Amino acid sequence: MDAKTPQNTVVTPAASSGDTERRTAGGKVLWHFTMSLDGFVAGPNHAMDWMTGFSFRPGLIEEYVRTTGAVLGGRDGWDAHPDAGTIYGGAWQGPLFVLTHHPEDARPASGVTFLHCDVSEAVRIGLEAADGKNLEVFSPTIGRQLLERGLIDEIDLHIVPVLLGEGIRLFDNPGGIPVRLESLDDDRSAAVNVRYRPLTTS
Repeated sequence: MDAKTPQNTVVTPAASSGDTERRTAGGKVLWHFTMSLDGFVAGPNHAMDWMTGFSFRPGLIEEYVRTTGAVLGGRDGWDAHPDAGTIYGGAWQGPLFVLTHHPEDARPASGVTFLHCDVSEAVRIGLEAADGKNLEVFSPTIGRQLLERGLIDEIDLHIVPVLLGEGIRLFDNPGGIPVRLESLDDDRSAAVNVRYRPLTTS
């Protein structure tokens, strides 16, 4: 499969750092999310209405638009937000792949290909379609599986000052062992320090 693969199709292959650094395209697999301070990437039922009132480094969104070649997401997220045109506020256009166990009842949409395959095969398809740019993974479940298989190149998070208390966690692996990460900044073992105070309402 390449970027010219017809869209609105079901594909079933054979088995088989911080905001300060500029985003670059190098055919990487990025697990990318904006995340609440308490570790949630979406609210209950994949609600995203909490993602307002935050600012990011100037030019950051444009860098993602320029360096992203394809996006890989999961079925739950797609069913909650079935609109490929909302990625990066509609500024990005490209192949979007949705990995699902039951593609036959997926709602078709322009620019979307539904995959029914192993996650490693989904990454291969996505990277091929990205054509040298980055494949962004927008699914906690898929990201966790890819992390277990050593297929995540970078975890790209924008931590925003809000506490959700419930919702969809970035990484949920009860009974698993801790996954050690290293920073892509100079001090690779450094902790990230943030200081906030609660906003008072009048």
